Amino acid sequence: MWSSAWLHGAAASDNVLDALLSWGEAHEVVSADDATGAALDLPVTGGFPAQPAHLLGTLRRLGVTDARLVLPVPGDVRGLGGGGELPKAALAAGEAVVLPGAGYGIVPHHIAEGLVRWTVHPLATAGPATPQDVGLDHVSIAEAEHGLTDAIRDSAGALQALDVASDRPSVRAELSAHLRARPAPDWPDGTPARALRVLQRAEEIGAILEVATAEEPGGALSASAAERRADALRPLSEAVRTARCAAVNEAVRVFADQANRR
Repeated sequence: MWSSAWLHGAAASDNVLDALLSWGEAHEVVSADDATGAALDLPVTGGFPAQPAHLLGTLRRLGVTDARLVLPVPGDVRGLGGGGELPKAALAAGEAVVLPGAGYGIVPHHIAEGLVRWTVHPLATAGPATPQDVGLDHVSIAEAEHGLTDAIRDSAGALQALDVASDRPSVRAELSAHLRARPAPDWPDGTPARALRVLQRAEEIGAILEVATAEEPGGALSASAAERRADALRPLSEAVRTARCAAVNEAVRVFADQANRR
């Protein structure tokens, strides 16, 4: 969201760099291979890393205008080009920024306390690609928000029917602790209110999922009941993932539209 706001003139570079502090005190950038390093003027992994400001300048030089958030999980790495090292790295991190028009993906990795390394990988598709080329499905923010509501209702009903939820007097404190532990980033001026609302709701439900899955066997009466509980929560987890991507990608779309109208 921040890089898109900067690329479209809605945020200053200093604001982008300051926003990164929510996730780590220091950030560095490297390329995954020699060809990518040469094309983007970035050091290869193992060399002295570049700074995020250098990557921002590179994105502008490449004429990047589109960016997509991808949150892969085992069995679903759509949006990552379908091959190469990018899907593996993104799956290990659980997230990636994909630049289909430029033909690259960027994966963050916390390599030490307060230090985040961003590694730029080539997409497996040859050259620039469209979102469709790399398997990025468009899900509207309205569709994602409705899906989140439906998944909450269905998951709650399934858990109640299974009678596998335990009585946990401390659950509110646990939820508060999970939410406090998450980064609380600022967002660029002009970020659509609906996107922020969906992100906040997804964050809260994500905390509930973490609490629900942290306790083993989670109040389940047996191993099979625990498995049924996991099955009941899986659609909600998927809805949260979809909502987060849709909210971020909606903000990216709005920043691009605002720039086009100037």
